[in-house]
Amino acid sequence: MNALYRTNYKFDGQTDLYHGKVRDVYFIGNDLLVMVASDRISAFDVILNRGIPGKGQVLNQLASRFLDATADIAPNWKIASPDPNVTIGKRCEPLRVEMVIRGYLTGHAWRTYKSGQRMLCGVEMPKGMNEHDRFPVPVITPATKAEEGHDEDISREDIIAQGIVPEAIYQQMESLTRKLFQRGTDIAAENGLILVDTKYEFGLFNGELTLIDEIHTPDSSRYFYADGYEDRQRKGEPQKQLSKEFVREWLMEHEFMGKDGQQQPAMDDAFVEHVKDRYIELYEKVTGENFSPAGDKDPESRVEQNVRAWLAVNR
Repeated sequence: MNALYRTNYKFDGQTDLYHGKVRDVYFIGNDLLVMVASDRISAFDVILNRGIPGKGQVLNQLASRFLDATADIAPNWKIASPDPNVTIGKRCEPLRVEMVIRGYLTGHAWRTYKSGQRMLCGVEMPKGMNEHDRFPVPVITPATKAEEGHDEDISREDIIAQGIVPEAIYQQMESLTRKLFQRGTDIAAENGLILVDTKYEFGLFNGELTLIDEIHTPDSSRYFYADGYEDRQRKGEPQKQLSKEFVREWLMEHEFMGKDGQQQPAMDDAFVEHVKDRYIELYEKVTGENFSPAGDKDPESRVEQNVRAWLAVNR
């Protein structure tokens, strides 16, 4: 399998192209997006220097599945998925807030807590908690959505006060975030997993609040294995998890957290293969199905051909 690291197509009706951290987004006319999930991987808001073969397919197929599984809760942007790495959908006006919801004291929340702080995005975290403990009620800790660089924590109050999102719409976003997280939690539990935390992004389509981007993927979410969770917590042992947190941990071990002046470590073949296997493991665990890699030696040509064929029929 070759990695699909970056694309630069010219589709009929294309008006713009945006290269995100891991996705290449093609704007078709005024109302359509072609979102190509590449095999790029990012951590600490930095794109790493090697792609992970199959990663984009895992992300796209998981996101597509979960968008379908939550369409009764929130309208979403998806129209079709004509290729393992591609979703085509409605072009929405994005709201510049990421709705991060946390069921457990893990990752960024734990690093904040460990530093002695008990407030995160205006939310007070209970005293006396240990890493990976479950919050009494899931907490929503929003972040501003940066065009480039690092997203920034922000409180509900500041979002509304600064006019980033009107209060009525933000209330809708909070409500949908909790409902989506509960659905994701239920689906994870059916497959022996705990949905630890995740993020959702929203936009407006014809004035209607619409779920956009990916959901419940290893790039946007963190999962623990449910089996043995309580025992590991009681013993103070690390939790067995499925997410890209292990990539962040590897980078931190190599003294890289995306800060100015830090040198990005090189990923060798063995680590790339390890990351690929972890993504496939998560796909299979979350879905309960075997992963079938596209396996192309030329994924760029395959993606282009499939998108052009879909557009020829549907535009």
